Amino acid sequence: MIYALIAAVLVAVDQLVKYLVMTRIPLGEHVPFIPYILDLTYVTNTGAAFSIFSEHTWALALVSLVMSVLLAAALWFNLFRHPLGKLTLTLLLAGAVGNLIDRAFRGFVVDMFNVLFMHFAVFNVADICVVVGGIAAGLYYMFLMDKFEPREEPPHEQADTDR
Repeated sequence: MIYALIAAVLVAVDQLVKYLVMTRIPLGEHVPFIPYILDLTYVTNTGAAFSIFSEHTWALALVSLVMSVLLAAALWFNLFRHPLGKLTLTLLLAGAVGNLIDRAFRGFVVDMFNVLFMHFAVFNVADICVVVGGIAAGLYYMFLMDKFEPREEPPHEQADTDR
């Protein structure tokens, strides 16, 4: 299935970038990436976005695992039939799996993208997949699903004429 391949490629890119950052940038240090816009900064995060739930890495890993299974099932059982809907689920799946790998094997998530023009949390490729996929899935569900997904009409009951 093409969506499994897309998810696998995104997870591989996420893990490759994390590996390169861990092996080339000392923890807590940064290197310029896009001047005045983005630095690569090696930080670890045992929590979720903005380090919330940082003492509950195991719970976040469990949530990531459950979400990964649910998203894979949604793709497998064609929850969204249109390719755009499937792509949104694929992005969410790739992000969940990318951060699950970190939590399960490292005990923390590796983050590296540091926005310079505003104060924001440092994030990674998996986070980008989750945010873009989540926003896209919400927009798809609200505005496009009715146009792309065929609705199944409930069966009509026949009128009882014997009364």
